[in-house]
Amino acid sequence: MATSKFTLYGASLAQLKALCEELGLPRFAHKQIARWLYSRFVTDIDSMTDLSKAAREVLKQNCELGLSAPLKESVSTDGTKKYLFRTFEGEYIESALIPDGERMTLCVSSQAGCKMGCKFCATGRMGFRHQLSATEIINQILSIPERDKLTNLVFMGMGEPLDNIDNLLQTLDILTSEWGMAWSPTRITVSTAGVARTLPRLLDESKVHIAVSLHNPFPEERKEIMPIENSYSIREVCDILRRYDFTHQRRVSFEYIVLEGMNYSFRHIKELSRLLDGIKCRINLIRFHKIPDSPFYSPELEKIIEFRDTLTKRGIQTTLRASRGEDIEAACGLLSTAEKR
Repeated sequence: MATSKFTLYGASLAQLKALCEELGLPRFAHKQIARWLYSRFVTDIDSMTDLSKAAREVLKQNCELGLSAPLKESVSTDGTKKYLFRTFEGEYIESALIPDGERMTLCVSSQAGCKMGCKFCATGRMGFRHQLSATEIINQILSIPERDKLTNLVFMGMGEPLDNIDNLLQTLDILTSEWGMAWSPTRITVSTAGVARTLPRLLDESKVHIAVSLHNPFPEERKEIMPIENSYSIREVCDILRRYDFTHQRRVSFEYIVLEGMNYSFRHIKELSRLLDGIKCRINLIRFHKIPDSPFYSPELEKIIEFRDTLTKRGIQTTLRASRGEDIEAACGLLSTAEKR
């Protein structure tokens, strides 16, 4: 449950500095605390041994670390793991760990539930519960046993990251700053359904990769499965992306769930070519994972491969993403905290 104490994990350097000033702690104490949190992953305040005993006592009286272990771990036959967490507000969220050779990727949630209401997504059916704080986001990364083995992070879990832009950017600052965890931004990808209002902030204030949930290039057809099209057109999103350079280390990709009879005809291929013209990008095709009472189905694999190959011949780099963790409902679109239900 929420507490009146200041939560240390998830705090920015500026917030730690303001805290130390308020508590009358020595100059530079905020940098020492940040190092203990984000470089040494301290588990108790008494372990911050380069702070005086008096300073540690003041911190213990006024602060808490804020980390909490996952409530449950589910393991797939393919090695994927799903972790269940409880939020400060008493809701539940999930994150998915995907091992792949030397690569170990964690799929992180940014909200409890989601406002976007995408018809093919189990999370969207939950509705929106609340925004995750930077503490609740960073906790998914730091409190799992594989923390030190992670090579990549994708913000593709529950919720729309750009609908929680302030806490997202604070988390990215902690992850990529020298005073924080010092990750390279090239190890992090943030997904969005296309929140054009906050997309420029993400592009201007971070250097992480971008993944846009596209799923249909025609606005009227996209609107039927992604209500966000009513507020932010995919064409507007693409116009924003054209203003940025994706020719060097930063990448932009478009996620595309292939739905039987709906979005992979030749006219869709032609419209994708037109829509993405001028954007150096790739398309990631994703097989649809069936959710209860859904009218959608995935086409046969041969049709998806033909779709991929045709797009590639037209000059759009296109890949088919392997499905992982479907048997534990950890695959794309399946996170839904069934534990709570």
